[in-house]
Amino acid sequence: MVQKYRALACAVALSRAAAPGFVAALALLLGGCAPPWTRPEPQGNAPAVPQPAEPAAPPAPAVPAPPPRPPQPPRENHLSPATRSLVTQAHTLLAHGDIDGASATLDRALRIEPSNPLLWIELGRVRLVDGNAHQAEVCARKALTLASGDPAAQGQAGHVLVDALRAQGRNQDAAQVESRPYMH
Repeated sequence: MVQKYRALACAVALSRAAAPGFVAALALLLGGCAPPWTRPEPQGNAPAVPQPAEPAAPPAPAVPAPPPRPPQPPRENHLSPATRSLVTQAHTLLAHGDIDGASATLDRALRIEPSNPLLWIELGRVRLVDGNAHQAEVCARKALTLASGDPAAQGQAGHVLVDALRAQGRNQDAAQVESRPYMH
């Protein structure tokens, strides 16, 4: 609004100095257009324009809190048919003493289902049989991480972890793991 007023004031001043018809046409043209630049209004000197008071909205009625969610049922991990077949094949290879073959077969199963804790438990057991307790511990810890919410898988992973820790001579750590709730 202020910008239009300024543009019209300029047009009036020009109309006194120049041809009246040209300036009037120019004033009409400029009156409806905003200038290409904008100048901020000074905040300190401008009087505050009172805003119309809006009626206060009535307070919203109190909404009761939703009832608490029932606890989630325990999650159960399962093997897919393909990984179940590979685990069975790994058990057969292990029973015949082919530890490397069993390990390679479980590696293939883990490429199919890398987030299945049951496969990590099986691989940890094979690592224990192979005498690699440190790798068995790593597999058991990975299985525990993935098995959250599945008490049966947590218990199996915990037993592999305890065996791996004992094989490393870390009996105090093994006792701490045995005292965890998922081991009972």
